[in-house]
Amino acid sequence: MIVLTPLRKFQFPVIAECINPDVFQGKTLNEIAALTLWEGNKQKKLRGLFKIEKNTAESPNITINGDASEVRRIGMGMKGGDIVINGNAGMHLGSKMVGGTITVHGDVGGWAGAEMRGGVIEIHGNAGDYLASSYRGSSEGMHKGKIIVHGNVGSDVAVFMHGGTIKIYGAAGQFLGFRMSGGTIYVEKNAETRVGACMRGGKIVVAGFLEEVLPTFTIDGVKPKVKIEENEKVSGPFYVFLGDLAEKGNGKLFVSKGNNPHLSQYEKFL
Repeated sequence: MIVLTPLRKFQFPVIAECINPDVFQGKTLNEIAALTLWEGNKQKKLRGLFKIEKNTAESPNITINGDASEVRRIGMGMKGGDIVINGNAGMHLGSKMVGGTITVHGDVGGWAGAEMRGGVIEIHGNAGDYLASSYRGSSEGMHKGKIIVHGNVGSDVAVFMHGGTIKIYGAAGQFLGFRMSGGTIYVEKNAETRVGACMRGGKIVVAGFLEEVLPTFTIDGVKPKVKIEENEKVSGPFYVFLGDLAEKGNGKLFVSKGNNPHLSQYEKFL
């Protein structure tokens, strides 16, 4: 296992897609130390920014101890292996990743898991905006894999999501699941406005308070529980809404009945 410790607090963004099990694999400690990355507009060696140590443990492949909130693109495109970050992490964590596991014991910046194709990201703090979303100009959001966030998430999470599972044990910002077409999103606490806007498929479950249901959704029934993934169901009851009808969508929005008495007005349409 390689252990990285920041040598100082970074004042500028550090672009570090080289911090990746696929890149480290088969390299000596000196070769890893000589890998290049950018701090602001200056190219540096990995050893110039991090203390680099090696121990006999096989897993995780890479451990980062300390504040990496300015370190971006950790695990970008990784195909396997394990990364553990004991502290905060910067933007684009695990973006375009295909496999492996990233665990963060802290908060994460925006675009974590963007355009993800597989693997698992678990965040024990909060996540920023655009979690599991597509990049600007793209319609390829998360396709496969799993993201677990134990805190809150920002806005525009899972934009253009096609598949996979996202579990959020805190609250979610606005435009959750915008234009999603597949996959499952579970929010244990509250969600802001525009949930499921323009969605065409997939499933969103809000177990807390939901500020509004868009008028382009129609109520379809009430269910006692809802499946999140294999061997995991959440007890309700839940209102079931279908939409977004403005996009001829057939997505499902499950909203806690007990935590949303203001939605009882829809029951007359059942």
